[in-house]
Amino acid sequence: MVIEGMTVPGPGSCSTAACKIKVHLDMFLRILLAIAIFGTLASTAFLVLALVGSWRFVRMRRQLRAARAYFPPVSVLKPVHGLEPNLEENLESFFRQDFPDFELIFCARQSNDPGLQMAQRLAHRYPNVKVRILTCGEPPWTNAKLFSLEKMWQAAAHDLLVISDSDVRVSRDYLREIIKPFADPKVGMTTCIYRGLPAGGFWTELEAFGYSVEMTSGVVVADMLEGMKFALGPTMVVRRECVEALGGFGFMADYCADDYILGNRVADSGREVVLSHHVIDHMVFHHSFLASMRHQVRWMRSTRFSRPKGHLGTVLTYAMPYGVLGCIAGLASGHTVLGWSLLGAAFVNRVIQSIAAGYFVAGDRKALTRAWRYPLRDLLGAFLWIGSYLSAKIDWRGEEYRLSTGGLMLRHEQSGKLPKPAVAGSE
Repeated sequence: MVIEGMTVPGPGSCSTAACKIKVHLDMFLRILLAIAIFGTLASTAFLVLALVGSWRFVRMRRQLRAARAYFPPVSVLKPVHGLEPNLEENLESFFRQDFPDFELIFCARQSNDPGLQMAQRLAHRYPNVKVRILTCGEPPWTNAKLFSLEKMWQAAAHDLLVISDSDVRVSRDYLREIIKPFADPKVGMTTCIYRGLPAGGFWTELEAFGYSVEMTSGVVVADMLEGMKFALGPTMVVRRECVEALGGFGFMADYCADDYILGNRVADSGREVVLSHHVIDHMVFHHSFLASMRHQVRWMRSTRFSRPKGHLGTVLTYAMPYGVLGCIAGLASGHTVLGWSLLGAAFVNRVIQSIAAGYFVAGDRKALTRAWRYPLRDLLGAFLWIGSYLSAKIDWRGEEYRLSTGGLMLRHEQSGKLPKPAVAGSE
């Protein structure tokens, strides 16, 4: 339509600016849909790997449970620091081991530490168990747990050292099962998958889901694709000679991810690091949502600095963020069926992962009965992954540190002093 030399847009046309905005918006939505489809395919590929890895683990577990028992004497090293929920039950589970020859060594900074005093009370309750109580004083190392371990392994009587955190609980056959791989002299270290055991609260339960499903999935896939090149902190069993070859634990005194570093070093030495078929309970307890989030972000930041390439690739293992993104972009662009399909596929994907890894591998019954909750944990995990890149700072035992290369923990005054990374050639 033309009015006095002017062209007026007809009913089906639009102004140049409006058309450009619409074109750009359509292109943006198409890009979002493409990202969502790619992410869905990537997370589905990871699910397939997790399913195969889970099947492989379950098959190997059946074989190893039937293997002949192996009973060398072992020393169990248990660093403690204060009281924590269910500490007595956790520690007592180690006193009740069905194993012929073992000693328990506890260590804290001071003799009046409540956790150490609880260990002493348990020692009186179980007089037939060999127990040694040590103190190490205020640690000069940033990683106080490692300073305790340094004192304990030097005092240990036996050549197999079982390192276990105070917040784990084990069954009576724990030592019988995790020691079996050491019948092979090529094995230098074993480690265990752990399921999350929430001690209360909705957010604590979601965090426990992360241990049982997300962590388990990643471990069985890594073990299947390249073998174990790392260890998991709640339980590590290592030969004394491997620790001696490394000069003790001092080489990683100021590092956060000591479990990853120790396993990596043992693997690099030519000794095998074996994933045990046995699964343990890891207690999870936080008083608030913020406390739970801070703990999980700290763990993810540690992973980010310890193995940056692997952590970066983790974004492709999540499903729900791509499902939600695809649903929003699909509805906004008129591709309603595609949008809802992407969301539904992501939801089903995570439910299957929860059942396969969390229930059949980790033995967490909630991963079966509440599998419908895991998609929420998966979505939360993606936000925590983003949070791991927003800062290099972590809170460690009430003190603030900045993480650097390899997971080195630096106080502010140390920022300009970067020692050589503990893991040579690591990502």
